[in-house]
Amino acid sequence: MIQITPAAVKEVQRMQSSRQKVNNYFRLKVNKGGCSGLYYIFELSETRQESDYLYQLEGISMLIDQDSLPYLEGLRLDYAEDLMGGGFRFSNPRVAATCSCGLSFTINH
Repeated sequence: MIQITPAAVKEVQRMQSSRQKVNNYFRLKVNKGGCSGLYYIFELSETRQESDYLYQLEGISMLIDQDSLPYLEGLRLDYAEDLMGGGFRFSNPRVAATCSCGLSFTINH
C-alpha cells in the first residue's frame, strides 16, 4: 500500500527520538482544504483511535484513519533536503493535479 524510503524512515525516527514518548506513532492523514481540495497532514501521536489502521513500515508504526486510507493507496513517502530546507515529499499515483505551490492536490476517482 504505502512505501517509505530510507531517508523518510530516518527523519521519522529522528522526530520520534526527540520526543522520547512510549507510544510514538507517525500519523499520516488527508484533510479537505487548500487550493486543489485535499492536503496531507503528518504528526507524531501518542494515541491510537479504534478506527485507525496500524501499519508497520521499516520499523515505523504508522497510523492512518479510515477516511484518509483511499487517498493514500500507492503513496511513496520520501524525505529530502535542498537549498530551501528539508521536508517530506509525497509521490502519489492517484494525484490528478496539484496547486501551484504543490501543497494541495486533487485525486483521480
